[in-house]
Amino acid sequence: MVRTRFAPSPTGHLHIGSARTALFNWLFARHHGGVFVLRIEDTDQARSTEESTQAILESMKWMGLDWDEGPYFQSRRTAIYREHVELLLREGKAYRCYCDPEQLEEQRNQALARGDKPKYPGTCREVTDVYPDRPFAIRFKAPREGKTEVNDLIKGHVVLIMPSWTIWSSAAATALPPIISWWWWMT
Repeated sequence: MVRTRFAPSPTGHLHIGSARTALFNWLFARHHGGVFVLRIEDTDQARSTEESTQAILESMKWMGLDWDEGPYFQSRRTAIYREHVELLLREGKAYRCYCDPEQLEEQRNQALARGDKPKYPGTCREVTDVYPDRPFAIRFKAPREGKTEVNDLIKGHVVLIMPSWTIWSSAAATALPPIISWWWWMT
C-alpha cells in the first residue's frame, strides 16, 4: 500500500512550496488508493506556535486536502523515537556524537574557505563511553567505503559512493537528541 506524508513545521504560515508538496503527496496517495499522513514537525520548540499549527491545518482544509492519519505531532512521539534510537545504538547502527556544534561549524567554515568539501571527521564514531551529562546528537554509522544503492521512485536508481558525501550538524541536543541522517540530501 502506498503511504505518503506531509510534515510541515509550524513556524509560520504554509508557503507555496509546502502547499505544492502537500498537493503532490495527497494526489499520489489518492491515485494509488493509499494513505495520506499529516505529521506536524513541532520539535523546534523555540519557533513552533499553536497559531502556525492552526494556520497550516486551515490552509490544508481550504485546499481540499484531507488526511487519513494524523495530525501526528513530533513533540508528542519522543518515547517512540527514543526507543528506536536506543535500538540503533545497541545494534551499532548509530552512535552518540559529543562534538561541540560551534567547533564543528568552525571546521566546516575553514574547509569551505580552503575550497574543500566539508567532512565530519568521525571524531565520535568509535567512542563507546556514555557521558550522561554532556549534550549529544545521534549519527547514523554509515559505511566508510563501498557503495549503497537505492531505488528512488522519483530519481530512479541512485548509487552512493562512500565516502563522497558527509553530514554536518549544528543542532544542540534537546530532550530527544537530533538524529542526523546520512542520506538527507536525497529527500
